[in-house]
Amino acid sequence: MNPSPSSFPRLILASTSIYRRQLLERLGLPFDVQSPQIDESRLPDEAPEHLAKRLALAKARAVVQPDTLVIGSDQVAALGTEIFGKPGSTEKAVSQLKKMSGQEVIFHTAVALIDGRNGFEQCENIPTRVRFRPLDEAEIRRYLEREPALDCAGSAKCEGLGITLLDALTGDDPTALIGLPLIALARMLRAVGAGLP
Repeated sequence: MNPSPSSFPRLILASTSIYRRQLLERLGLPFDVQSPQIDESRLPDEAPEHLAKRLALAKARAVVQPDTLVIGSDQVAALGTEIFGKPGSTEKAVSQLKKMSGQEVIFHTAVALIDGRNGFEQCENIPTRVRFRPLDEAEIRRYLEREPALDCAGSAKCEGLGITLLDALTGDDPTALIGLPLIALARMLRAVGAGLP
């Protein structure tokens, strides 16, 4: 038997990302949003998948309170050992996409859920392999003019026009690449008693 909504802990998304908020809305659970204030710097020699998981947990830990369930998530795009974060400027986005042209990039999307009632923590990393087609600078700039993806790791929004930059993608969860792996998150929420189908 699922708990009634009034007895279920308050659900908090520890993120200011509009993409994560829109994805979480698909689950039909009421939630609040809080901005986690954490240092997102990479540690020396830190593997991309470890960085994504560490930051997802750190974001959730930053806002957890008793009687809350907190979701944290982070995404790291990696080409070998090189990591691509949110570009923040058009020139950085151009540079990122030039480097990724014709390459396979792994997007590590980690999701964490912390139960503030007992401190129970769950965290998973969901990798998505993305193969970019060969891109010239004119194509890249036309793309960024139409869809500035300055707030997206790797500078390409697969849920929008960015899909035209790709040759292929493979992964276990189509929502992971957008920024919040809902299959893993739903599994975590069911484990703590959320009323999901």
